[in-house]
Amino acid sequence: MATEYGQEYGYGREDRGARGARLPAGLRAPFEARSWREFAYVLLGLPIGVLLFTYAVTMVSLGAGLLVTFLGVPVLAAGLAGCRGLGALERTRARALLGMRVADPEPLRVRRDGLMGWVVAVLRSGTSWRHLLYAVLHFPWAVFSFGVAVSFWTYGWALLTYPLWFWLFPMYGGQGGLQLYGDESHRIYLDNPFEITVTALVGLLFTLATPWIVRALTTVDRLLVHGLLGPSRLASRVVELESDRGVVVDTAAADLRRIERDLHDGAQARLVALAMDLGLAKEKLARDPQAAARMVDEAHGEVKTALQELRDLARGIHPAVLTDRGLDAALSAVASRCAVPVRVEVDLASRPAPAIEGIAYFTVSELLQNVSKHSGARSASVDVWRSENRLMLQVVDDGVGGADARAGSGLAGLAERLDAVDGILVVDSPAGGPTRITAELPWRG
Repeated sequence: MATEYGQEYGYGREDRGARGARLPAGLRAPFEARSWREFAYVLLGLPIGVLLFTYAVTMVSLGAGLLVTFLGVPVLAAGLAGCRGLGALERTRARALLGMRVADPEPLRVRRDGLMGWVVAVLRSGTSWRHLLYAVLHFPWAVFSFGVAVSFWTYGWALLTYPLWFWLFPMYGGQGGLQLYGDESHRIYLDNPFEITVTALVGLLFTLATPWIVRALTTVDRLLVHGLLGPSRLASRVVELESDRGVVVDTAAADLRRIERDLHDGAQARLVALAMDLGLAKEKLARDPQAAARMVDEAHGEVKTALQELRDLARGIHPAVLTDRGLDAALSAVASRCAVPVRVEVDLASRPAPAIEGIAYFTVSELLQNVSKHSGARSASVDVWRSENRLMLQVVDDGVGGADARAGSGLAGLAERLDAVDGILVVDSPAGGPTRITAELPWRG
């Protein structure tokens, strides 16, 4: 944690120069690989959309038509299973051409063995029906996006390169130039330098705008893939809660190991030495009362030190002042032990849940410890308030800055603790200071 403060994070002059030499995004977009991959995604979307739509409608119609017999149920289940397989191909296509990282949906939960158990699992799975919905909705969107993208792309490049074609083929079919309009009595051709230049400029505008139009079209595809082919919100939440539970278990185990180490290396060692000293004093009590008295006096000092260590350990776990008087008094006590002057302001009409209160106390204690050891600050402040159903904490110091919550720092571990209870840690610490760290916790009063 000693390297979290005082370190500068900036771009070098070479990076700034390289960025300055590059073309603006609007000019380089037609030539970027990303634009061509997105255009390829739209082009492939039409034939794949036809395949998905045809398969889905055919299988669902066949299954629905056969529902009067026993064959309709397994046919419908087979159709849904096929949609899941085609959805896997669509996720692969989105990953390859759009760079999307969509997790696989939750697998089937087959509760009974045999064909009927599998059929029931497919029909009861919401994922199967979402894949079917994707196959139906993707087709009309693929038709629309294909038509728009191809039209803009072909017309843009055709108009942009029209001067080249006019130079190569000044006369085609007995007529000069590109015909814009024609009927029985009137015809309009682009055949003079001014009209050719205007045509090329219009083509340039089309060419520059086409990648952004295609990108907007693929945004809808991203939403469809993410919303219908990925895991459901409930499944994602379950995975997140399982991860948070693992963090909580690991944190609790680490705290137990820390407490055991502190007891073993601190108070327990002092008590063992105290017992030995008292034993020696007991033996010398009859022969050398003065030496025994000195040893008892030293043992008395050791008892005081051991008690102070036990108090500090208990305060680090959950101080009694926090339980009795709440965050205001507990944080004021922590601030009084900080190496720099700290202003504490707690604006709470009521108290949050004890678990949230303990996490808030631990968070501010860790941040103030960082301020004392690493910030080089002359002053700091702690503000605590409630915003709707969230408990807000903010610690500000005027130190050297450079704090970073990325991997390997103490702030990263603190962020994991907060994330385990749906909390957030935001670090704003530019080089040179000041440092502003905001923590957000659920209220759960």
